[in-house]
Amino acid sequence: MSNAKVGDTVEVHYTGTFPGGEQFDSSVGGEPLSFTIGEGSVIAGFETGLVGMAIGETKQLEVEPVDGYGERNEELVVKVPKAALPEGVDPTPGMVLQVQNTESDDAANVLVTDVEDDAIVIDGNHPLAGEKLLFEIELLK
Repeated sequence: MSNAKVGDTVEVHYTGTFPGGEQFDSSVGGEPLSFTIGEGSVIAGFETGLVGMAIGETKQLEVEPVDGYGERNEELVVKVPKAALPEGVDPTPGMVLQVQNTESDDAANVLVTDVEDDAIVIDGNHPLAGEKLLFEIELLK
């Protein structure tokens, strides 16, 4: 039986927690996560942590922000005039909005963090940016 390597399609169960023990995600009790190592469809620290594992093996991973969702970028926190919002949008803190980059035509989700009289503050960072993440993973296939 060979160990997991770049290019292998794998199935894993995982539980993700913060260093304080709070769980933020898990596949346990549901469908396993399936992906191909090296394609970049999961965060780098998770992907590289699987390399060398054997089927049935369980492993603890500690993923620093640089190998996870990156460091927080305060340039992605911006104030936007309410007049720039589409008609009928009534923003509230915690609401997720989709924004369109007019130059690249890419869409991204942003979090409304504050609502003022004439503007809103949005945060384009991933919710887990800047966080150290802990994973318990089991290689199933």
